[in-house]
Amino acid sequence: MSKPTQFKLLLPADVKAWLEQQASKNVRSQGSEIVARLRAEMERENTEAT
Repeated sequence: MSKPTQFKLLLPADVKAWLEQQASKNVRSQGSEIVARLRAEMERENTEAT
């Protein structure tokens, strides 16, 4: 796995609050929650393409 890249992400307050809730519910950091959801979406798109 390659080295993670950092970048700044500006979120609306309601999205940030939702992310905090979801991360807490799933016992993840907010960054890990974002990565998990993006990976799930990547997998879903790959499955649909085949």
